[in-house]
Amino acid sequence: MVDKSPPERRVKRGGRRAAVMVDVAKLAGVSYQTVSRVLHDSPHVHPDTRERVLEAIRQLDYRPSSVAQALVTGRSRTLGVVSFDTTLYGPASTLLGIEEAAHDAGYGVSIASLKSFSRAPVVDAVKRLCDQGADGIVVIAPQRSAVDALRHVTSNVPVVAVEGGPDDSVPVVAVDQHGGAAAATRHLLDLGHRTVWHIAGPPDWLEADQRIDGWRSVLEAAGVEVPPLLRGDWSARSGYELAPQLSRTPGVTAVFVANDQMALGLLRYLHEIGREVPRDISIVGFDDIPEAAYFTPPLTTVRQDFSELGRRCLHLLLGQIESGQRSDARVVVEAELVLRKSAAAAVPRGR
Repeated sequence: MVDKSPPERRVKRGGRRAAVMVDVAKLAGVSYQTVSRVLHDSPHVHPDTRERVLEAIRQLDYRPSSVAQALVTGRSRTLGVVSFDTTLYGPASTLLGIEEAAHDAGYGVSIASLKSFSRAPVVDAVKRLCDQGADGIVVIAPQRSAVDALRHVTSNVPVVAVEGGPDDSVPVVAVDQHGGAAAATRHLLDLGHRTVWHIAGPPDWLEADQRIDGWRSVLEAAGVEVPPLLRGDWSARSGYELAPQLSRTPGVTAVFVANDQMALGLLRYLHEIGREVPRDISIVGFDDIPEAAYFTPPLTTVRQDFSELGRRCLHLLLGQIESGQRSDARVVVEAELVLRKSAAAAVPRGR
């Protein structure tokens, strides 16, 4: 008799042959089709039969072949991620949050890391991930150039953008950068500071612009002076190099910095010249990097929940994969102001 059971690669584990679906079927006393239905959570399996199959899987330490599952379901259970090639905390943590959420959902991740987010590299990366059989694709798009590139992406699998997307053609999941910056600025005004200066991120970054908008909107609503904008490049060095402009300007008592690394540079410079934080100048950062609580003084900052960002992103992407329908949703994850010791009530003038 010819064995017509589906082929599965038999890999040695610990010196013995790895179990395959036919082994599970024999031990449970069912057909391999029944085992397949249990693995795919079909409702058309009797509870007693399902329990026998699951017990056989446990006894044999059976691990389904991803190749075999892809042949049966038409899905690879792999997601593609197009990411900016950077060690910056925000994009790196976003990628980690997506990977963790994908793992929890039973998906593997294939990453295309780009040096440039111009049109051709983004389009090529999406095509390459599609050709590799990705069930869906996430594009981490923190820059305006990435948003423009997404307008030219054509894909036969669902695509979700993180942070920015073009119009309503691609669903987007993003942290509320505007709201986080507004909360930081409002906190400093509530402490009695007459206005709040801002060290912003570089011009092409969507997050930088959204944080500027949040900062400016609060100052304008309060009817206070909007100081000249200072721009850094996200690095501690740029915060350090911009600090002299603030220290030489009379009346600067509060600064909202667009990320914690630039805030670190500002703190270092102020320490070197003998200006005390927060007695002389209050500082609020953005990101809540793991080291922020250990700055001198511990940094008040805005926390981005990258784990929640990853979960929302996966929920949106998997919803499209399961339904077969494209979405134009825009999902916003709240930012949280974390109070520490780098910001305090303004000292009245003359004291």
